[in-house]
Amino acid sequence: MKKVFLLAGTMLSLFIIIYLYILNLNSSYDSVIENNPPSVTLTVLAGQSTSDAGIQDMINDLLFKKYPEIKLEWECVDWGDQFNAVLKAKFASGDIPDIIIGKAQDVTTYYPSGNLAPMSEEQLNYFSDAALPSVKINEKAYGLPYNALYQGVIYNKAIFDKYHLAVPATQAELHHIVKSLKEVGVTPFASHFQDSWSVGNMTMQFAMNEVFNLYPFFGDDIRSGNRQFSSSLEFQSCIKLNKYILDYTWDDTWMVDQNAADTRFANGEAAMYLTGSWSLQTINAQKNDLRLGIFPFPNKSGNSKLIFEPNMTFMKSSKTPYPKEVDKVFKIIFEDDSLAKDITYFTQSIPLLENVDLNYLSMIETDTNYYKKHYLITDVTLGNTQLIWPFQQEYSKHIAEWLQGNTSFEDLLIYLDTHKSESSSPF
Repeated sequence: MKKVFLLAGTMLSLFIIIYLYILNLNSSYDSVIENNPPSVTLTVLAGQSTSDAGIQDMINDLLFKKYPEIKLEWECVDWGDQFNAVLKAKFASGDIPDIIIGKAQDVTTYYPSGNLAPMSEEQLNYFSDAALPSVKINEKAYGLPYNALYQGVIYNKAIFDKYHLAVPATQAELHHIVKSLKEVGVTPFASHFQDSWSVGNMTMQFAMNEVFNLYPFFGDDIRSGNRQFSSSLEFQSCIKLNKYILDYTWDDTWMVDQNAADTRFANGEAAMYLTGSWSLQTINAQKNDLRLGIFPFPNKSGNSKLIFEPNMTFMKSSKTPYPKEVDKVFKIIFEDDSLAKDITYFTQSIPLLENVDLNYLSMIETDTNYYKKHYLITDVTLGNTQLIWPFQQEYSKHIAEWLQGNTSFEDLLIYLDTHKSESSSPF
């Protein structure tokens, strides 16, 4: 009988030991799972301006330090030429990226598709007030602009000083500068007409101060039939200003791309450059001691404003299966001051995060601060949501054809009126 009890006790002890071992094993496994959560891969479609290439590496490095279990699978495309077509194709196939990085104007274009999720109040708190109006629809933000660019006429202050030239406020004053530069053998304008998108960009710069600041609903009026391109003398004058630049730039401009134009301007081969601060990245790399300024291209009234463009804008898919992971990625991007400083310096852009203290001076910051101080800034998102970029991109090709003498101005206007329905969101 004692043997039976002894055997039973031994079996019970063995069972307890095995049970405790299994409990400990499960606990250890849970600990491993907790400390090493399963990895998640988030897809990112990034439409990049020319100055943005390389930012993905900065973000990847930061993410690996904070959340090594989250991987980003990047697809980087040129924003001007490819982003719209790629994103529309992904929406059509249901292959919607978890994170979309475009520009603020893209919020208005793609919000009607139903594929953008609203950003949280916590995320909005990271950003300055200047960042939010361009991305809000029905009081909710469907994207967050991380930085901004300025557009206008970047000019070489040394050349202006040498020939006693002052910043122009009117087109008559600009004509005087151009004439003076031609007389001393200095090319007035740098340009890159090889890139058809540059024609679209210049046309919108002209239109912001000649059209949209007078008629903020110009695009709506065009689509409703209350206005026509063929009867809008203001918009036609903006198209014709492209020829003004063409007449006073390099003879080989149709063979010049942006990088070459940036480099030539850095080397003093032109006095002025109608562009955006994205060009400063190359210019800064070539000649970081240049004294540069910026002014808005003068309109007929002499009251032009410098153009402000919210640039790298983060959007969240409303269809993502990983909303919490996307929010984690956004959190570390939005709250890291070192990343903001690195990206700002690298792109020569303006941060839109709240309370980011920069310790460097942009090549044009003295002038941009002047225009901000005197409230002489206009947000190009107004024009870019009235006439969306894909429409601008297409009509810029037709403007280029007219500039080269391959089509008439009347046919160009007919094209614009005929395709006016394409000037708003396709969704």
